[in-house]
Amino acid sequence: MLVLLILHLVAALAAPLLVRRWGAHACYPLALAPAAAFCWAVARTPAVDHGRAVVETYPWIGQLGFDIALRLTTLSWLMTLLIGGVGALVLVYSARYFESGSAGLTQFAAVLVAFAGAMLLLVFADDLLLLYVGWELTTIFSYLLIGHSTERRSSRWAAAQALTVATLGGLAMLVGFILLGEHAGTYRWSEIATRPLPGGGYLVTAVLLILAGALSKSAVLPFNSWLPVAMAAPTPVSAYLHAAAMVKAGVYLLGLLAPALATVGPWRPVVQVAGLATMLLGGWAALRQTDLKLLLAYGTVSQLGLLVAVTGSGTPDAALAGVAMLLAHALFKASLFLVVGIIDHGAGTRDLRELSGLRHWSRPLFVVAVLAAASMAGVPPLVGFVAKEAVFAAFLHQPLLLAGFVAGTVLTVAYSVRFLWGAFSDRSGVEPVPPDRRIAGPMLAPPAVLAGVGLLAGPAAGWLDGLLRPYADLLGAVDAHLALWPGLTPALGLSVLALLGGGLLFAARGPLAPVLARLRSPASGNQGYEWVVGRFDRLAIEVTGATQRGSLPQYLGIILVTLVLLPGGAMIAASPWRARIPLWDSPLQPVVVVVIAVAAVLAVGARRRLTAMLLVGMTGYGTAMLFVLHGAPDLALTQFLVETATIAVFVLVLRRLPERFSARPLRRSRWTRRAIGVAAGVVAAGLALVAASSRRAPDISAAFPDLAVTHGYGRNVVNVTLVDIRAWDTMGEIAVLVVAATGVASLIFERSRTGPRPRRPESDRRVNRPGRPVWLRGGPTLYEERRSIVLEVVIRLIFHTVVLFSLFLLFSGHNAPGGGFSGGLVAGLALVVRYLAGGRYELTEAAPVGAGLVLGAGLAVSVGSGVVALLIGGQVLESAEINQSLPLIGEAHLVTSLFFDIGVYLVVVGLVLDILRSLGAEVDRHIEATGTAEGGLAVDKGERA
Repeated sequence: MLVLLILHLVAALAAPLLVRRWGAHACYPLALAPAAAFCWAVARTPAVDHGRAVVETYPWIGQLGFDIALRLTTLSWLMTLLIGGVGALVLVYSARYFESGSAGLTQFAAVLVAFAGAMLLLVFADDLLLLYVGWELTTIFSYLLIGHSTERRSSRWAAAQALTVATLGGLAMLVGFILLGEHAGTYRWSEIATRPLPGGGYLVTAVLLILAGALSKSAVLPFNSWLPVAMAAPTPVSAYLHAAAMVKAGVYLLGLLAPALATVGPWRPVVQVAGLATMLLGGWAALRQTDLKLLLAYGTVSQLGLLVAVTGSGTPDAALAGVAMLLAHALFKASLFLVVGIIDHGAGTRDLRELSGLRHWSRPLFVVAVLAAASMAGVPPLVGFVAKEAVFAAFLHQPLLLAGFVAGTVLTVAYSVRFLWGAFSDRSGVEPVPPDRRIAGPMLAPPAVLAGVGLLAGPAAGWLDGLLRPYADLLGAVDAHLALWPGLTPALGLSVLALLGGGLLFAARGPLAPVLARLRSPASGNQGYEWVVGRFDRLAIEVTGATQRGSLPQYLGIILVTLVLLPGGAMIAASPWRARIPLWDSPLQPVVVVVIAVAAVLAVGARRRLTAMLLVGMTGYGTAMLFVLHGAPDLALTQFLVETATIAVFVLVLRRLPERFSARPLRRSRWTRRAIGVAAGVVAAGLALVAASSRRAPDISAAFPDLAVTHGYGRNVVNVTLVDIRAWDTMGEIAVLVVAATGVASLIFERSRTGPRPRRPESDRRVNRPGRPVWLRGGPTLYEERRSIVLEVVIRLIFHTVVLFSLFLLFSGHNAPGGGFSGGLVAGLALVVRYLAGGRYELTEAAPVGAGLVLGAGLAVSVGSGVVALLIGGQVLESAEINQSLPLIGEAHLVTSLFFDIGVYLVVVGLVLDILRSLGAEVDRHIEATGTAEGGLAVDKGERA
């Protein structure tokens, strides 16, 4: 089973290449993937016979107990046959339905194969969470397939509606799965079904949530509006998703869960009432349609209502009838959709008012349509008749449901005849439509195969009964049998009544036309959906207008008040305080805390932005001192460097802001803000104290010192943790840094950040004459009043020393304070002071390389170090120690995690360089371009002149 899933993934990834090479004919090799699933299921028929199951389990997330648990039973075996068989035929059909070079063909082929794989994952999954993954994947892929024609608004709207309805239902279903799984202690359905279930409101809630997901996926009231709208999709998509696969997911889920949950209070009333109502309303709506595809769409809604009501009833006879109808519906409805595609492809229209005499165009197509429509109407000897007989027989003792099913079947017969009449009859007053092309064999063969299987399956009802009965046996002893000739039974009489009633209803279509026009709901399901979406949009606008007023203090105040009221209130209510709380470990700690508090209070009252920024920086430096007093030099070093780099960034930004803050708020407002600040600070401190004192499990970091030496080969626990023990975390963090740098640059740069280096003006070239020593080449480009010769000389003297010191921190960090992050910050600060002293031209002289190149190289080195470890037989990012005696050097000791640290170093340097190029050099260029050079930090006097 896992191999089939991987096969579909590979085929989906290869689809774009195949389509580019072979065009629409690439659908032929792509059809081999679902065909392989069909053949595999056929080969497993003996294995699932008599109720046996094929099971595969692969470990995945061991700490969560989450494995890839796959299980094939009778129901999933039947679904696999439909997913694989119909999927392969639809792809063969698509090879001639689409023209080579058609817009979106590459995406269509890839997504359709991926959808087939997602459906297989859904029906194979034994784990409820894994089933949910497949469920949501089918939702996403169906969204892409329905919205295939992106240039049409109707397609985009239909795709969005299907996505919204299915996603909301899926989220509700997920909550229901979690309720069941957490109570049972496992998410394996094969185990949950054998365990006692919770009672009362707990189980009722779980069942209702799961039913919401199943009904929304299968377009059952009140979620039925999305399916007719989804007919904006190409016909192959409708034939596969809306006849054989996607819409069957909800029916499959009901069939899977019914043996265990059908007896729960709301289960049967919900599925039977919703299903029967959907069958009747969908059938009635189908009689009013003039578009053949919409007629089939509403007919599909009607038949899905029947399937839900029957399969979800949870009785043995109903279960057998339900799976038989599941098979029959997929065969006749997929075939009919493909027939409509051929008609539309050849005649250029699907409107039955404009079609006439098509049976003369292609007799084989007419025969295929008659067979499929007859099966849909329940005419013997087709499989649709066998399944409909089984449905009537299963509900003989439930007269209300039986009457509803008979009425629904009358409607089914009527719109089946209407389909044939509208598509193929010779009608007076309508000119015969001469199709402009003949039917290609690959287009006619798929619907013919499906209709032919429906014809053969009817006489083979006894053999089919033996294959499907093991599923019905899960619910108890089965009294009914699938048979082509069940004898003179009440069910046979009801079938004859339904056929006659449907024929009479169609025959009376003329007098009934005004009735059909009047008997409709005041608002369609699609209008209801639009109304709900419109109200939500309006509510969103009102809420946004009331809350998003552009006031940053207001936003922050709401967040802090929420923090105080919710977590703070819960903390006060629980009062999880320790008996004794030590106030400090060293007498110097209170002194540093006082300094931090004073700086914070002064920062709140500061009127100048630069003053406030420096005071905030003091709080950061004070925090670093607390790390020093607590015996954490590595953390202290990092905090000092981060705070210094942050101040530099603030300086770059503040030069484009007013010197002073805006007018202070009123006195009452000031006291309100102070109260919120004090309350938030107290709550944050209390939460930190409670979190630190509430540990129950052993601290995993207690083993880190020993692991650092034995596995990481280093004595600096902090650095070894970053590059070895928790290297995956660091990998994610540096990836975020790269994304952040890209985001900053994209917001600032008006041109490519990898463009040509800034060229020094003529004045600079005249000053820097050959033979004359120049401390900083960019210095002469600055205004004289903004130059500091002392700063330029000092920076020139210490720059290379600082860079060397950063490399020392990089290479010594495994055993002493330092590491790639600290070293990268030191190197970045060297570039900062070089820029502050000489401007953007000096920055280019100091770092004549693109920031993006440095960032990419750093990420590549870090990732590459992990891949190399995997290639030599270790685990990803696993460290190795290399001890080698070298000539002239002696004993050399190297740990491979150093290369990971080098990548971190490069990423940090690239980040600082990108910020300097964007917030520094690029802002300088903006200043010069707007003529506000006097406010700039580094200004090109040559360009100003």
